[in-house]
Amino acid sequence: MTYSVYSDRDTFLADNERLGTALPFADDLSPLSQPLTVQGRIAPNRLACQAMEGCDGTPDGAPGELTIRRYERLAAGGAGIIWFEATACMREGRANPRQLWIREETLDDFKRLVDRIREIGVKTNGYAPLVVMQDTHSGRYSKPDGVPAPLIAYNNPIFEKDKPLDVSRIVTDEHIDRVGEALIAGAKLAERAGFDGVDVKCCHRYLNSELLSAYTRPGRYGGSYENRTRLLRESVQGAIAAARHGFIVSTRLNVYDGFPYPFGFGASPDTQIPIGQYRLDAPAPAFDPAEPVRLLRDLRALGVELVNVTMGNPYFNPHVNRPFAKGGYEEPEHPLEGVARILNGIGLLHKAVPDLKLISSAMTFLGAAAPHVAAGCIADGMFDCAGFGRMIFAQPDFASRILRDGALDKKRLCLACSKCTELMRAGSTPGCVLRDRLYTDLYREVILKK
Repeated sequence: MTYSVYSDRDTFLADNERLGTALPFADDLSPLSQPLTVQGRIAPNRLACQAMEGCDGTPDGAPGELTIRRYERLAAGGAGIIWFEATACMREGRANPRQLWIREETLDDFKRLVDRIREIGVKTNGYAPLVVMQDTHSGRYSKPDGVPAPLIAYNNPIFEKDKPLDVSRIVTDEHIDRVGEALIAGAKLAERAGFDGVDVKCCHRYLNSELLSAYTRPGRYGGSYENRTRLLRESVQGAIAAARHGFIVSTRLNVYDGFPYPFGFGASPDTQIPIGQYRLDAPAPAFDPAEPVRLLRDLRALGVELVNVTMGNPYFNPHVNRPFAKGGYEEPEHPLEGVARILNGIGLLHKAVPDLKLISSAMTFLGAAAPHVAAGCIADGMFDCAGFGRMIFAQPDFASRILRDGALDKKRLCLACSKCTELMRAGSTPGCVLRDRLYTDLYREVILKK
């Protein structure tokens, strides 16, 4: 079935009522212009650019020309927070040979880019955004030399099916110890580079995220809740201990994978199904907030003030975390139901941990209705900041449009067509094929000429 992003409010409101998704909708957009204080630092508004990797760094891990172009456009775009894309903390954890990699050799390149973001923000909008670097190890998606070199927490039959990876690809406890040290070192470098904060990345089935569902793994990083969350908690704790006062330590956290227990985090043990019977086009198991709430409370106790919340896996079940109009398979639900699962789920978590500030995900499919839903959710206390992902490729000035005009530019909405994903999966550099001529030409060259 074919769906479309919402180009007008009335179509959204009709679907919201028909599907019973119960998402708030506000005509008053003033909540989006309110500042947000985190660790004493101020985000000038409640709109955030989510981490969207461009796969366009240099071979040594420094920002490349297209990286700089993208962040210059986002800096001018007016968002209060720029969640800077996945940046590897060690070579083995790079997702591709062009993924950014922060280390002593590239530190000055990152410094220049952060300074440039602030300079453009102040010049264009009168304020600088907060810039938070995503500190990552790609785990099963590691591909530092351009060919798959997965490092996994455990063999997962949903991914491996009947062909488990060789045991040598399963990282040992000692190896994970070293990853933790590298994540902390990456956080220190992020602070030295001038970022306002660091995100110890724990989402989308990268190594830290995969460990959250390592129920069947033996040793110090598997089995119990304490063991499965150990890498995240200890990395966050180490980053906080090493940081100066006011440096933000956060995480982009998968609170729900969309897979049945014991192969997905955030699903009840009652969701178990026989191995081999999982179907991507079947309804996802219900979200169970018990362990996610516990983890959020533990992070808050460590001193974390801000968490960027997401669900699902963009490489495997993208309808769970970024519902699409066109993709590689038939969605088992209306895309608005996927959006509602995330936004209402975040609202449930915020109610359980009210003193923790949360950033939302999955706003893009809402299209023209997104500003109104975001404002309604913030006014209702469901989350504190609205995060936009694919929309920033299509409309990098989305925030200034909303704040200045009270609406997105309907002619430049992201249409959720998945062409940016096609570019990434083809080993190229993703961008908006429909709205940015540079990537239109690249798509013709890389995809259409195959």
